[in-house]
Amino acid sequence: MAVLDHVGFAVADYDRSKAFYEAALAPLGYTLLMEFSGAAAGFGKDDGGRPSFFIEAHGEPPQGRLHIAFGADSRELVDAFHAAALEAGGTDNGAPGPRWYHDDYYGGYVLDPDGHNIEAVCHKPS
Repeated sequence: MAVLDHVGFAVADYDRSKAFYEAALAPLGYTLLMEFSGAAAGFGKDDGGRPSFFIEAHGEPPQGRLHIAFGADSRELVDAFHAAALEAGGTDNGAPGPRWYHDDYYGGYVLDPDGHNIEAVCHKPS
């Protein structure tokens, strides 16, 4: 079975974005697992695995808005992600709550420092 291994993209302000993602992803169990001389930061679950999400200091930031959704094990973690992301300077793009996508879809959305739509989602019933 093929799965997405990792994703990465350039950001406009590396230090600002790194601080944002460190704070916003902490409730979901993501930490900064590796950094390459201030050129790239790799985030992932601190469970012995590899990073699955990277930001990069070099290159052109993507044009347009990306949408990246991080899985959460509970609705409470979606709520915690949303609060942490706002506290870290994100912009609300949809308060945590049920969505019409399917009966158990519960998501919260923020815009990161570059305006990308970052989501935490739980697919479990309440």
